[in-house]
Amino acid sequence: MAVRSKLPTPKKRVRGTRNPDGTREAILEAAREVLAQDGQEGLSVSQVARRAGVNRGTAYQHFQTREQLIEATADWVSDKLFHAVYGNLVDVAAQTVDSVGIRRVTEHLADFAMENPELGRAWLFELLSSRRPASDRFWREYESSFEELAKTEFAQPGIDTEVVSVLTLAGMFLWPVWARAHTRNAKERQQMAKRFSREVLRLSLHGTLRPEKFPELDMRMDKRRKPRT
Repeated sequence: MAVRSKLPTPKKRVRGTRNPDGTREAILEAAREVLAQDGQEGLSVSQVARRAGVNRGTAYQHFQTREQLIEATADWVSDKLFHAVYGNLVDVAAQTVDSVGIRRVTEHLADFAMENPELGRAWLFELLSSRRPASDRFWREYESSFEELAKTEFAQPGIDTEVVSVLTLAGMFLWPVWARAHTRNAKERQQMAKRFSREVLRLSLHGTLRPEKFPELDMRMDKRRKPRT
């Protein structure tokens, strides 16, 4: 599910002071709009309060700091990312390791990152700086899927699943920065997302170096294997 990165000027909202849940959601919606337009640097509780149509005191009752506001927004992005990549919980539970599933996850993740650049990077920063990354719904599923893959016959031995997960996600959400500086429209950005997902899949299948040309390095990387000749 894509979240538009360019949003119109917000309409005046009902303050909703007698509906705490509604007020909280209005504040979070405004925070998502600010993040999508201006990134983390442009977000503050007072600015979000104005956009949400609530007074600052009410906003601070829900979120005492901008960090709390960003964290809550990141949780929302994580949930949207989860559904965009994996669908519903039944589908995730029924996943098998095959080329269709691996390609689907990679392509959907690249598409989401390209369509939601600011929100995606805000989420990624929160995840990387979190002391409890396992509390994030998407990360928990994504990293554990690498762990499950590493246990099968389809994976190379000795995969560091945490490193692979961070490297892939960092690339996914930084590539749109490059893409948006070198494209003119949405169609070209979609093509850039496809380029990225193809290269990630190629690296997963073949890597970058030819191991037979570097036998000593190949042996050092995995002492359980003999160097190829």
